Amino acid sequence: MKTCIPDKTTVVFENQTVEFTDTFDFEGGFIRYELNDALKVSIKSEMQGVSFIYMRWNFPIDKSLKVLGDAWERGYGDLEWKPVIKDRKMPWYMLISNGSDSSFDYTGRCTQCFGVGVLPNSMALWSCDEEGVTLCLDLRCGCAPVELEDRILEAATVYFRAYENVSAFSALKSFCHVMSPAPVLADHVVYGSNNWYYAYGKTSHQDIIEDSRFVADMCKGLEGTPYMVLDNGWQMYPENADAPWDRGNERFPDMARLADEMKEIGVRPGIWVRYLIDGAEGETRRMNSLPEECYLKRNRCVLDPSHPKVLEYVRETTKRFIDWGYRLIKHDFSTYDVFGYWGFEISEHMAIGTWSFYDKTKTTAEIFKAFYTAIQESAGDALINGCNVFGHLCAGIHQFNRTGDDTSGKEWERTRKMGVNTLAFRIAQDQAFYGADADCVGIFEHNIDWKYNSQWLKILSRSGTTLFVSCQPGILNEGEAEDLRQGYRYGSRQTDTLIPIDWMETRTPKSYLINGEIVNFDWGEE
Repeated sequence: MKTCIPDKTTVVFENQTVEFTDTFDFEGGFIRYELNDALKVSIKSEMQGVSFIYMRWNFPIDKSLKVLGDAWERGYGDLEWKPVIKDRKMPWYMLISNGSDSSFDYTGRCTQCFGVGVLPNSMALWSCDEEGVTLCLDLRCGCAPVELEDRILEAATVYFRAYENVSAFSALKSFCHVMSPAPVLADHVVYGSNNWYYAYGKTSHQDIIEDSRFVADMCKGLEGTPYMVLDNGWQMYPENADAPWDRGNERFPDMARLADEMKEIGVRPGIWVRYLIDGAEGETRRMNSLPEECYLKRNRCVLDPSHPKVLEYVRETTKRFIDWGYRLIKHDFSTYDVFGYWGFEISEHMAIGTWSFYDKTKTTAEIFKAFYTAIQESAGDALINGCNVFGHLCAGIHQFNRTGDDTSGKEWERTRKMGVNTLAFRIAQDQAFYGADADCVGIFEHNIDWKYNSQWLKILSRSGTTLFVSCQPGILNEGEAEDLRQGYRYGSRQTDTLIPIDWMETRTPKSYLINGEIVNFDWGEE
């Protein structure tokens, strides 16, 4: 099916819902469709706020086909192919495919792809049934209709593509490049360590120095300098993962000196931050002198990213990290902080309730894009890894995205559920949207059987994606240390290709093509 104008368009305004079929003009505004190889959707509405645009295409869909969707932000071990389900809501893009990638005979295979281009000005949600496809564009400002005033909003660019006689994975990989023609990527291979999955916030200046020495030794002689990312635990109030971000706690007396010492050891310093939090819920303590209007109406401990003073605060914080000497910033929690729940808790729309952002003239998508842009531009040539961010809204802005929920250094079941699922179902986004980061190999007091962790290390390092290992120094035996060195050797090059084979049958694929060779993994039982 080629991209085309929808059979029916429904617009939900502030006080009314209107259906359009032949003409798309209304009092004080219009909807415009510009059709080429894609469909550009624009709207103007001067006299009333707008909440949603529903677009419906009618055509038969065989109920025996399988359907795959993406997630609003991170995956939570829940990405999977399912039958045609009428009420299933799928953010950003949707694939409908016949057959199975477990068979290498792709004759007669067809995968239809439906999606919006990255960096839209709306939150896009797909659904399908046996009679057609629906796209919902959420234009709201939080939970309130957006007040566009006299401007024309380019809501989204819609793409339909059909890929025949190829695997569904190949179709998705090609379609990701269609949706994201101009990604912003790092100019060097990024790999290294993050201290979270063995320190879990209990760390110090000297601990990071020892971590840096360990990583530098493991990567000695490899191409490129590894990163050592200091995760949560360095800030003044680590127990709340809270502001301020202008100093370390008593265990981190000089953040700039720490970065200098890390560089002298031979690693690139990285740092973690939670920009939008300021105070713990139920407390009145705030560390910023920002006015009351800078805080969300939904939660007075969360900064409102639509406010100009908040964006300036974000820029100043980012520049401070760069001045200290950190070359990678991992920013976290922003989606959770603003909306109040995790992606797996969302049944449909991100914003629930009656609240709105400070700037009522911008859509939620526009507000988050401006927030990500403020971080990226203030970082200069340093790298940004977004965690708990909207993938479709950071693609083309950030170089990296943590594409799944946390793995673990304590529980293999969590790594199996989150890490394996994330890697298999979102690896097609790697180098098309951004560098995909499926999270760390967590090695902490041998809580996880090396039989499993060594396989997770192997598949991550041979995937061609970003490799971060979170390894407690001094606990590996000689064989385990050699496994880690080999993993870093592959991770420092990232020239391998990884393709899931049985991903259309399971959430946790075990069979893969690595550089064209079939490799099977044993992830254990759920």
